[in-house]
Amino acid sequence: MIFLGFGKYARADKIYALEPITGEERGHGRRTRVWIEGVDGPVTASRTERTILHEMGHEGADSSVLDGALDLAERLAAAAEEGRVDLADLGRRARRVLAATARPSEPEQLF
Repeated sequence: MIFLGFGKYARADKIYALEPITGEERGHGRRTRVWIEGVDGPVTASRTERTILHEMGHEGADSSVLDGALDLAERLAAAAEEGRVDLADLGRRARRVLAATARPSEPEQLF
């Protein structure tokens, strides 16, 4: 069971999506929308998505990759709104994020 805040709990294996609440919607006790299998619409949690993921057993995940991807998305959105998108810069940043997530081409030898 994962504690979502304000006496709300959900089974970890039933949570299928998390969405951080941003902007003016975010406020006291409103941090994350949590989609749970069998529940119509999202449940509003008072905990951050990273805290929920940590409790779900994803503490080993590299948050720097997520931070890089979110930074890239924010830069792209801001540049698109301003009408000036630097594709070369965005391409370099995207390659860095992808390189950080690349798996080794050969499996490690145990013996």
